[in-house]
Amino acid sequence: QVQLRESGGGSVQTGGSLRLSCAASGYRYTDAFWGWFRQAPGKEREAVAVIYRAGTGTQYVDSVKGRFTISQDNAKNTVYLQMNSLKPSDTAMYYCAAQTRAFSGRWDFRGRYSSWGQGTQVTVSS
Repeated sequence: QVQLRESGGGSVQTGGSLRLSCAASGYRYTDAFWGWFRQAPGKEREAVAVIYRAGTGTQYVDSVKGRFTISQDNAKNTVYLQMNSLKPSDTAMYYCAAQTRAFSGRWDFRGRYSSWGQGTQVTVSS
């Protein structure tokens, strides 16, 4: 069973930076994407960025392109999200998500990901 544990959330001012980490245990499936979703109060959970475990392919939602960078350390089984130039609109609970079975749909479809972390809060003040 895959377990995901996020860390690194916090409160920053507009323009600040944060780095989120997600450490996985029991995650052996490599032909898969994993990464980050977020959910703001009253809004749907949305995909933010994912990375392909067996390579370097990445996907980002348009609103974070050029500001966020996803990366991974396979030796540590950890995925990171470097968030720069943060905006109040980035305020949300950020969740780590991992694909653990074959799936042929969109990268940002929630149903692709069957394992989720508990979330870490990111708050950006103006």
